[in-house]
Amino acid sequence: MFERVTRRAHLFSDEEVKLGPVDHPFDVRNIHSALPVHVKELFDNGHYSQATFEAFKYLDKEVARISKLSQTGYKLMMRAFQDQSPAIVLSDLSTTSGKNEQKGYQYIFSGSVIGVRNPRGHEYKIRDSIDECLDHLSLVSLLLRRIEKAGYSIVS
Repeated sequence: MFERVTRRAHLFSDEEVKLGPVDHPFDVRNIHSALPVHVKELFDNGHYSQATFEAFKYLDKEVARISKLSQTGYKLMMRAFQDQSPAIVLSDLSTTSGKNEQKGYQYIFSGSVIGVRNPRGHEYKIRDSIDECLDHLSLVSLLLRRIEKAGYSIVS
């Protein structure tokens, strides 16, 4: 609660607050810079569940854009990262390890959409803590960076 109050204190003052480069939790946790600015605004205003939801919506849109598939959510992730002719290739599919990694990420992407994004899109009583939100945003960042590591561009 104290952190929420201190983050919003600037709204009630004329004094400009200048933070150092590593003062914000997004910097400390290395949250992906491509996430829309409104994710950070929601976070800073204490709307942690909504910040998580918006970040996962962004991830969904990026996967759809890169894969050129029209599905969303679980179906999109299962199709985009499938091990047989995936729309987004994350690893060397000629090796057992590469196939395993592709399949593993398929489940991570699809599981995160089902387990993290969907409840926040369908329920109204979910209240995430600041740490839960940062964990969720770190997961989205990990997934975006894995796509980038495979050679795809993420749009900011």
